[in-house]
Amino acid sequence: MTCRIVQFLVAALWLGCGTAVAATPNLVWIVVDDMSPDFSCYGQRLIATPHVDRLAATGTRFTRSYTTAPVCSPSRSALITGMAQTAIGGHHHRSGRGRLAIHLPPPVRPLPALFREAGYYTCIGDGVPSPDADGQRLGKTDYNFVWDPAIYDGADWSGRRAGQPFFMQVMLPGGKLRDGKPGQADDVRRRAAAVFGAATDPDAIELPPYLPRDPALLADQAAYLDAVRLTDRAVGDVLARLEREGLLGETLVVFLTDHGISHARAKQFLYDSGTHVPLVISGPGIPAAAVREDLVPLIDVAATSLAAAGIAVPEWMQGRDLFAVDFTPRRQVFAARDRCDETVDRIRSVRDDRYLLIRNGHPRRPLLQPNAYKDAKPTLRALRDLHAAGQLDPLAERILFAAERPAEELYRYRDDPWQIENLVDDPTHATALADLRLALDGWMAANGDVQPEPEAMYDSDMEVYVGKGNPEVEKNIALMKEWARAGR
Repeated sequence: MTCRIVQFLVAALWLGCGTAVAATPNLVWIVVDDMSPDFSCYGQRLIATPHVDRLAATGTRFTRSYTTAPVCSPSRSALITGMAQTAIGGHHHRSGRGRLAIHLPPPVRPLPALFREAGYYTCIGDGVPSPDADGQRLGKTDYNFVWDPAIYDGADWSGRRAGQPFFMQVMLPGGKLRDGKPGQADDVRRRAAAVFGAATDPDAIELPPYLPRDPALLADQAAYLDAVRLTDRAVGDVLARLEREGLLGETLVVFLTDHGISHARAKQFLYDSGTHVPLVISGPGIPAAAVREDLVPLIDVAATSLAAAGIAVPEWMQGRDLFAVDFTPRRQVFAARDRCDETVDRIRSVRDDRYLLIRNGHPRRPLLQPNAYKDAKPTLRALRDLHAAGQLDPLAERILFAAERPAEELYRYRDDPWQIENLVDDPTHATALADLRLALDGWMAANGDVQPEPEAMYDSDMEVYVGKGNPEVEKNIALMKEWARAGR
């Protein structure tokens, strides 16, 4: 711990702060919805992202960081506790919101509570100060467990006492700017043209090989990249504010996204498109212009933040301090996808330095099961229309619209970045497959991840969807129950 404080003081002098600063840094997490590592510093060439690039230049960029869940609420539940969502019972998307509540297993507690007990001012918002900070709404939480709103002092650090360190979660909509209601993509493109002088050209877009170069998909991807640009600008606004208030030199800034881009085989799934996320950490004590290639799960951000603040990392926390002197890189990282809204699924994955193993708990169900949320998106509607018209090529049909899925999928993901060639039946890779199977079994057992969601809990969580004027959801609920009865 002393070492971390010394690192902080040395970094403060190196940054040229000019005046003495406290040994207790502020922490700012910038958490973005629905966005993959599509930033210049990660190799994206169609757009410029100078502000995230600046963080990478002054800090450490992680090239192989992964969310533990490819959808918002379980990912954020894991992030804020430093625990795999399966270990705390928060793995079903938007769960515990009906009659049956979910409580964190003792002694697990949310990170803001730990910071607050250590004297920090805790806040969550969009990072933009309000004339009336007390009247601001808190930012997105989306935790799948019962939590006390008192863990947050406000929506903004403006309300802190003079000199009081703060822990701020800046929540940005990211990919949600363009993805959802019809017309959103056009709005983003118009906004980007006004802000940057031009919107991204759809004709210049590159798509995964299993997606057709359909005008609707190209326009959506262009709008997504414009959402990345607008997100980068929002990051710049936060950094500018910290500089303006003389806080940047004493603030650790963590930039990350909760999961990958929202698309057919990305968000909600355990391929790289759904789980590979950017992670950049910059500030006191953090190596500058450094690139880390070790495997990192996002749950490590919690432990790293506590350690940076000089707060002991609890023994129950599964996350690790990424900058500890005795840090040992992980050999594997794990992820899980479970029920998303009304749609039941159970997928687990483990990856090591070369291979990604995905285990499908419902192989007799199609990849793109009916889901009212995703099926309302323009991209999914376009893909389903093309499928119905027989206008997709064989690869797209196999990857997206096969009637069933393999029980297991094995990919050499560094050589096969879109996870196209399933090697599970190739004897050449039998040893790697056996090792990963064993590792995944062990992780699941260690986290108590052995049973599907009880029907009573499913029914409780569906109460918040039923009777809300969405017959598609209710039809899907009936289908889920029918498939369950059939053992499918």
